[in-house]
Amino acid sequence: MFWPLRRVPGDLLWTTVASPLRSILQRTVENFGLADAEKNFRNTFIDRNRGKPLFLMLVEKLKGMRIDEFLHQIPEYVSRVNTEPNQHIHCYVLGDEHRFYVGIVPADDAPGFLPNIDGAMGKFHGDAPKEGNGSFDFGIGRTQCNYISDALEIFDELVRAAHKNLKDNLVRWSWTYLNRANDYFANVEANAVIQPIIYFDQKKELYSIKGGEVFVGGELYASYSELLRDIPDDQDINRVELLILEKIVMACHEAPGLLKFNVSPQTLIDTFPSAEKVFRFNELLLRQKLNPHNVRLELVEKPYEENEIKLKDVCRYFFQFGISFAADDFGVKSQSHQVILDLGEMIKEFKLDPISFKFKPEEDQTKFLDNLAFIDYCIRLADNREAIITAEAVEDYDTMRFLIAHQVFHFQSHIFCKKLPLIYYRENFHKMQNLPESAVRKILSEDDLIQRQKDHGNIFELARELKLF
Repeated sequence: MFWPLRRVPGDLLWTTVASPLRSILQRTVENFGLADAEKNFRNTFIDRNRGKPLFLMLVEKLKGMRIDEFLHQIPEYVSRVNTEPNQHIHCYVLGDEHRFYVGIVPADDAPGFLPNIDGAMGKFHGDAPKEGNGSFDFGIGRTQCNYISDALEIFDELVRAAHKNLKDNLVRWSWTYLNRANDYFANVEANAVIQPIIYFDQKKELYSIKGGEVFVGGELYASYSELLRDIPDDQDINRVELLILEKIVMACHEAPGLLKFNVSPQTLIDTFPSAEKVFRFNELLLRQKLNPHNVRLELVEKPYEENEIKLKDVCRYFFQFGISFAADDFGVKSQSHQVILDLGEMIKEFKLDPISFKFKPEEDQTKFLDNLAFIDYCIRLADNREAIITAEAVEDYDTMRFLIAHQVFHFQSHIFCKKLPLIYYRENFHKMQNLPESAVRKILSEDDLIQRQKDHGNIFELARELKLF
């Protein structure tokens, strides 16, 4: 059965396309005996819907109704389980009556609409035999149609998930698959937070926000670890990491300042093996109106393996667009130390280990001198590559002033700000500038004000309340 791509009532687009695939689909599509499946399906269902949530439904053993009758029921059942005013969807079909796939995507006139396909099809599955309208088995795969992955990668993920969900449904009824996590990836809200970087201008003795490190955060998930707990063990962790990176980059739309994103070296190697994918990442930044020169990837302290693809080569792909790198948890014995030496000028920031600087010469002379020597070494490395040093986990004013006295001027610490919602950061960036040293000293030196700052979580706002600037 062949259907050309055409518009039909009910906001359905439906087409049948197929051919042997080089992917996970090959065994099933060969049964269809159709031509040009991969190319046509990719062009109509995937490549035209970048940035949207995609659903791929595998349907088997359809009885008592034709495929076109089955398709016309989908938007009807979607409307029964959703309350949004704009519920339009597009559908694409691949296959024949024995086994076929239905690709489902929200229409362009329904931005932000997340159709409850699992619930809709579950209700349809239950109602059909009761009303004498036939029966069918189904499984649903869902993923975000992200910008960096190619269409075949996305297609493979959808098919794998649909087959798995079909097997789950045959064993026990399960309508949802990665539902909450997929909602996070598909949600149009800026579900991310930023830990500000504060810069001290030694000449003017003023503190200003320079940018920050962006993390998962918001209503659906409070943290990265909470999100990962919702990801099944059989998922491709590199794809999940990529979706998270894309999600928080898109949350930074038009955000000012230096923006840093965590990524493990292994994920970088495995996810961006080619210049083409890095080009897509750069295009994503430009679409979000972000300057690549203000974007920094922070290489977290995790072991990694290099084979044919080297970390240095992958980093060069990014660096040619102006995207720089930071080494996390820097220390003489850490892996980050070797990364800094290997990547050379591509490293523009390294963050000191959250070691305690609360030492006094009279308590431990050797430790005191060793730490002074280490700080001096850090400064020399930074000067060699025009990089900055950022001190983390600074807990008090005296420690901060000690670091300033030894030429460390960037801080990423809760004594200044807790993590801020991206929307707040973007709207108030200009207000978090030029805080006088006298205001910081007063707030961080008096016990009652220290507690107020801990509760408030934003030293700039507290200083304004106190009329200190």
